[in-house]
Amino acid sequence: MPAKKYVTWVAVAFVAFYVFKQPQGAAQSVNNAANGLANAADSLASFVTALG
Repeated sequence: MPAKKYVTWVAVAFVAFYVFKQPQGAAQSVNNAANGLANAADSLASFVTALG
């Protein structure tokens, strides 16, 4: 279990480093992820609507 804790802390440290060193790149990554989720939700809604 300690390995999982270390991996989590390393991931958090990497994200913090990325945000401080490349804030526009980090914002673009979040924006891309949000757009991807929104597109997936739209596609799922269209699929469910087409079913009934």
